[in-house]
Amino acid sequence: MAVYTTIDDPSAYFQTAIYTGNGGTLNVVNDGNSDLQPDWLWFKSRSHTTDHGIQDSVRGNSLALQSNTNGAEASVGTSQITAIGSDGFSLASGGDVNTNTRTYVCWQWKETADAGFDIVTYTGNGSNRTISHSLSAVPHMMIVKNRDEDEEWTVYHGANTAAPATDYLSLNSTAATADSNTRWNDTAPTSSVFTVGTSDVVNKNGVAYIAYLFSEKQGYSKFGNYTGNANADGTFVYTGFKPAWVMVKKSSATNNWVIQDTKRNPHNMMTEFLMANVSDAESTGLNFDFLSNGFKLRSNSGGSNSAATYIYMAFAGEPLVTSEGVPATAR
Repeated sequence: MAVYTTIDDPSAYFQTAIYTGNGGTLNVVNDGNSDLQPDWLWFKSRSHTTDHGIQDSVRGNSLALQSNTNGAEASVGTSQITAIGSDGFSLASGGDVNTNTRTYVCWQWKETADAGFDIVTYTGNGSNRTISHSLSAVPHMMIVKNRDEDEEWTVYHGANTAAPATDYLSLNSTAATADSNTRWNDTAPTSSVFTVGTSDVVNKNGVAYIAYLFSEKQGYSKFGNYTGNANADGTFVYTGFKPAWVMVKKSSATNNWVIQDTKRNPHNMMTEFLMANVSDAESTGLNFDFLSNGFKLRSNSGGSNSAATYIYMAFAGEPLVTSEGVPATAR
């Protein structure tokens, strides 16, 4: 029998939590099949216009970044996350992760080579160089941020162009794919290292950086591209699993980084979306349909399905077929 997955329960490595703030102390417990102690937490208010918040276990709970700005790392102390638990996290009243009555989402990932996710910190030296990682596989997507200075988030995506190591996207920007030999030194990553060039965005001498690296895992994650058809009967994108979370970006022209997930959208026609590069509250109108083996676009919006090229990042809710031969159910 064909092998459809190496991960039977994606909730062991990725989960989405939604909650309502109480303005005090709050324990958020995940509700997946497996417990998940997260290493990367990405917060966003659904109901209000606020910055995204990105924190991770490598830098520690007291340091935060914002995907929608080029801002340097900020120290938030214990005003936001007070503890990471074995299946969720605890919040204080500070910052904008727990304002009373506001609704929130937190996307959470486990750092492990088994799930194809590695968090790497390094100090720049200003010269072309390689940096080691622990994926034991070639990264398909890399998101890098200068922690000390106001510099854009730089994204490498292995399906972006025919020569992705020559190009980059910016997570905090609507900009289309751009060419630069100073980001990745025109060198593709390997199963042990990735390469950075001389740009201050990725490798200024003496500056601290964070890199989030992802490799595909069959039945759990996919980093690909598709061409939109500008039709309400939109493009179908095969992932090999039933998605729980998808982020898409028009790479051939300007547009936003659109995020859909099944926790905020429990119904089949998914309309509520957030955008990684802006502080906007949750919006509606970009219709996605998450299927047992991928996702289908159900609107002709420029953000997800115009006659253009898009890249995407997707994580599973269920594999198409488990290692025991159990098929995914339809939504």
